[in-house]
Amino acid sequence: MTKLIVICGATATGKSGLALNLAIRLNSVILSADSRQVYREFNIGTAKPTLAEQQLVPHYLIDICDPTDTITVADYQQQVQALINSPLLPHSPAPLLLVGGTGLYIRSIVQGMKIPRVAPNLKLRSQLESLGQTQLYGMLQQVDSVAANKIHANDNMRTLRALEVFYITGIPISQQQGENPPDYPILQIGLDCEVEKLGLRIRKRTEQMITDGLVAEVEYLCQKYGFELPLLNTLGYQEIKQYLAGEISLDAAKELIVLHTRQFAKRQRTWFRAYPQIAWFDADAPDLLEKVWQRVQNFLDNSN
Repeated sequence: MTKLIVICGATATGKSGLALNLAIRLNSVILSADSRQVYREFNIGTAKPTLAEQQLVPHYLIDICDPTDTITVADYQQQVQALINSPLLPHSPAPLLLVGGTGLYIRSIVQGMKIPRVAPNLKLRSQLESLGQTQLYGMLQQVDSVAANKIHANDNMRTLRALEVFYITGIPISQQQGENPPDYPILQIGLDCEVEKLGLRIRKRTEQMITDGLVAEVEYLCQKYGFELPLLNTLGYQEIKQYLAGEISLDAAKELIVLHTRQFAKRQRTWFRAYPQIAWFDADAPDLLEKVWQRVQNFLDNSN
């Protein structure tokens, strides 16, 4: 029987290191739940596991598409579910490890989110956007009042998506959503620490990324794909891109990365804290691995 262990939490809390140690002990594999590690060539700035780490333990859902491609939550969910059902992966007695900080990715798996498989339609979106948010929200209230009640009147992105799904499929998005949780046992482990300690972790990791060659990585990606590549406007890459453009100093870029990462981590903590199923552990505990290992053993004993 399939068993799944989730390792989640804010960025820089040590999820990858803990997962690597657990996977080695369990003789298992790691399924990444990181929305940027799916892209090839974006390595240092996404804190992607090194090649040496990937050789120690098989990693999946890393480097699965080009930076110019788009992978949706539905695409990710489909690939993970296919892997979980694949005879290529070990199942009983070894659980699979789902590891990362992208809350929506994790939720799509552990709660079995029903996601409309409607690809973004740029032409339709452009036509809709020209109408303005007030009119768009009014249209949504007419065609899908259930969705409109769940979406804030100023939330342009979700309003557009709901209208896009309706006009492409003819079915309100509210009727295509919901959840179908998997029937296999799931243990969710969360890592967290004090805010100030997390800030120190983020600063240390930012310094290490610079040392490891983040500037050269961003410069190479800008030259290959152009400065306008959307992924280059994400955390860690946008700030270095500003430095390369001569807009700010490298020290200023580092400080911005630290600041923006702390803001991002705050949002992640808020997201994950909303789920009572997660068992939380102190990321700075000296006996973290043994405490988590004991919890894993209890989970395996009780799910056989």
